[in-house]
Amino acid sequence: MNFENMDIWCWLIPALVGIISGILGYLIGRSGNTIIDNSADLKLLQDKNAKLKADLEACNKRVSSAKTNVASTASSFAAGAAVASIPFDAAGAKAAFGKAIKQDDLKVVEGIGPKIEGMFKDSGIKTWKALSEASVAECQNVLGGGGKRYQVHNPASWPMQAKMAYEGKWSELVKWQDEHDHGKL
Repeated sequence: MNFENMDIWCWLIPALVGIISGILGYLIGRSGNTIIDNSADLKLLQDKNAKLKADLEACNKRVSSAKTNVASTASSFAAGAAVASIPFDAAGAKAAFGKAIKQDDLKVVEGIGPKIEGMFKDSGIKTWKALSEASVAECQNVLGGGGKRYQVHNPASWPMQAKMAYEGKWSELVKWQDEHDHGKL
């Protein structure tokens, strides 16, 4: 046996295995480089994004419109408040309630406290007359501006109570409040 031939094979076999492995690795790696086309998914997501943006814009317009309506309602109440035709009877109010009542004190209406009165005045409803002309939905909008804490109040009777106060029907107001569990219907 010739050791020189064997020495060549010791070098030749690993070299051939290395070359073949390199070629196979190159071919396998090259075949895995397929281009993935995501353009259909991208288009779908872009369309969905555009729809969501349009929905958001529509919602913002509705919120803006609602704020404008509340502001215009409040200004119309303020304009109406300037024209008061029924004189305030402080003595009659004191006799009915047993305490001094200030004109256009919205706290006379059961369910309205100092904070809610401030919210109504900030929205332009500053008098009994203006509150008596407000709808229950408008009162609820004012309460909604104060957050969840104020949305639990039920203003269903507030315009009616305010009308009694505006018209000076003090004994009727006190009687109604007593009969209806302090303003609750």
